[in-house]
Amino acid sequence: MAITTSALAGTLESSDAQVLIEPRAQGVQINLESSVYAQYGAHIEQLAHELVETLGITNATISITDKGALDCTLKARIEAAYYRALGKQQDFDWEVL
Repeated sequence: MAITTSALAGTLESSDAQVLIEPRAQGVQINLESSVYAQYGAHIEQLAHELVETLGITNATISITDKGALDCTLKARIEAAYYRALGKQQDFDWEVL
């Protein structure tokens, strides 16, 4: 699904992540800044790409600022930003997630 508005989820606290989703003209771009990039950067990027595919996100820039968040936190932040960008506040498709 194409993103039409920007949305933010998360914080910059330790063990958390902040995710910003913005509209993009073509394709999906993931930008990652992480305090543990050397150890887990490739894993975080793979996790983000898999979630983008699962959610069906198209034409978006996803900027992730990670402060050592666990996978479940990263997923929750991406999902929250995605649903906020869509303006969706109820009737989530939990089967997809």
